Amino acid sequence: MPRRSAGLLLYRRAQQLEVLLVHPGGPWWARRDAGAWSIPKGELRAGEDPLQVAERELTEELGRPAPGGERVDLGEIRQAGGKLVRAWAVEGDFDTTTVHSNELVLHWPPRSGTLRSFPEVDRAEWVTPEEARRRLVPAQVELLQRLLSHLGGQPTAP
Repeated sequence: MPRRSAGLLLYRRAQQLEVLLVHPGGPWWARRDAGAWSIPKGELRAGEDPLQVAERELTEELGRPAPGGERVDLGEIRQAGGKLVRAWAVEGDFDTTTVHSNELVLHWPPRSGTLRSFPEVDRAEWVTPEEARRRLVPAQVELLQRLLSHLGGQPTAP
C-alpha cells in the first residue's frame, strides 16, 4: 500500500498570483533548489481525515494555523517514489519571515551514532507560478496546474 500525504497549497493575489512553497530542512536538502520544494504537507496515519492532516501539517511546518476560507479540492497526485499526495488550495497570506517549523532528529553524519536535530522546513517563499514550476517536486506541478485551472488559467491577479 502506498504512503499517503495531505497538504495545503496557499495562494495570494498581490501584484500577481503567488503560491507558498516550503523547502525541506536537513543536510540532504541544504544545497538543492530546483525540484526540491514542496507544498506544506505530511503523512496520513490510518483512519485520519486528509483535510485535517493537511491543516495540521501546515501548522507544524510553518508555525501558524492555516488561513480561513474555502478549501478547493485539488485531488491527488502520485510522486515518483509512489507516495500519493492529496491537496487543497486556500487563498490567504503568510509572513514567511515568521516560519517556525517542528524538528526532525537524524543520525548525522550517517552511521556516526550522533543524533542531531534539524527543522523539517528551513524556509518558505512566495513565488510566481512560473518559478513554482521550476522549484516544485516534479509531480506536484500538477497541483499547481489544477489551481490555475480553478482560477480560470489566469497566472496574474485581475
